[in-house]
Amino acid sequence: MGKKKIQIGLLGLGTVGTGVYKVIGRRGEEMEPQVGARLEIKRILVHNMKKERHGIDQRLLTDQWEDIVKDKDIDIIIEVMGGMEPAKSMILEALAAGKHVVSANKDLIAEHGEELLEAAQKSGTDFLFEAAVAGGIPIIRPLKQCLAGNEIDEVIGIVNGTTNFILTKMFEEGMDFQEALDMATELGYAEADPTADVEGLDAGRKVAIMASAAFRSRVVFSDVYTEGITKITAKDVAYAKEFDSLIKLLGVARNTAQGIEVGVYPMIIDRNHPLAAVRDSFNAVFVHGDAVGDTMFYGRGAGEMPTASAVVGDVIDIARNMQYHCSGRIGCGCYRTLKLKDFGEVKNRFFLRMQVRNEPGVLAAIANVFGGHKVSIERVIQRKAKAAKAELVIGTAAVKEYHMQDALKELGSMDIVSEVSSVIREY
Repeated sequence: MGKKKIQIGLLGLGTVGTGVYKVIGRRGEEMEPQVGARLEIKRILVHNMKKERHGIDQRLLTDQWEDIVKDKDIDIIIEVMGGMEPAKSMILEALAAGKHVVSANKDLIAEHGEELLEAAQKSGTDFLFEAAVAGGIPIIRPLKQCLAGNEIDEVIGIVNGTTNFILTKMFEEGMDFQEALDMATELGYAEADPTADVEGLDAGRKVAIMASAAFRSRVVFSDVYTEGITKITAKDVAYAKEFDSLIKLLGVARNTAQGIEVGVYPMIIDRNHPLAAVRDSFNAVFVHGDAVGDTMFYGRGAGEMPTASAVVGDVIDIARNMQYHCSGRIGCGCYRTLKLKDFGEVKNRFFLRMQVRNEPGVLAAIANVFGGHKVSIERVIQRKAKAAKAELVIGTAAVKEYHMQDALKELGSMDIVSEVSSVIREY
């Protein structure tokens, strides 16, 4: 066995950092027999030393990075500051100094995870980041360890609580997008600037991390096609209900014979699919492996204590490794270099809603355009909106994205089509 006391440096004391402080303080005595050593936060790096922080031992605070990285007694560093810099430089410096690192920084890991993991391997240390995806839901460790005996071909998830809350309110309470977003902001689910959430960027970073872990091949955020929920309307919700379905913002990663597909976009899913039951700010990740079949991981995807739970779980894992002198045993895992499929080659089914002239021959002309671009129509609904115009809803078979985009471009140039109001993929 190793040390009797393992000391920790905490970088950041915002929502997640405060949660980590609480969990380690609350469960310190229980952790000692679990780990074989006492876990203790020795120093906390903060930006503003003068800020009043209730319930925090002020003697632990410092605004000097050197107080942590040069302290030989600190074994583990927890980074919960967020952002690219100085977080990246600090993590690299900590790893080079032989310190283990736990991070919840999805932005950094989705872009520079490979560099950080290689630095950890070089120094024989652990770099763990369970909290970077889906908050308190264990998913990175299961993908890397529990499901390591599987060839995983699909990971689909609701990994952004803000957008799931908004869509739930639109479906269950008849709110429009802006009204639901305002409620999410008021309740603290959405940031003052919600762009990263509602445009799919936050989910895209998480999907890049999950795809890398699941398929054992590097995927970065720039590889992920992203589309948000800002264009979803009450009419789209009504049609989804009519089809006995819901709309969810899904992160989709598939490992196919032609390459890895990765994207984030709203999808219409059948009400009987397990992900359809995931409401409000909850997250869920659906995984398919060749041996295990279908599995789903469900829970709180963000927040002070759920995210702190994942961070502290990583800390305990590292502490156990230290006690048995086996650090660095679970590293990058991306030993493959798989092709990434161009998103234009990805096949999806589509729901289309458009405003057209209300006259004979319109449907035939539109069907002719689709046929010319290899788009097969499975369902047509025509509703009379006004005397001169009608609303046309079309459901398609699975079609390559670039064929659909070409068809939409031609439709947009036709006089008989005044507007393509909605384009939503169907699962």
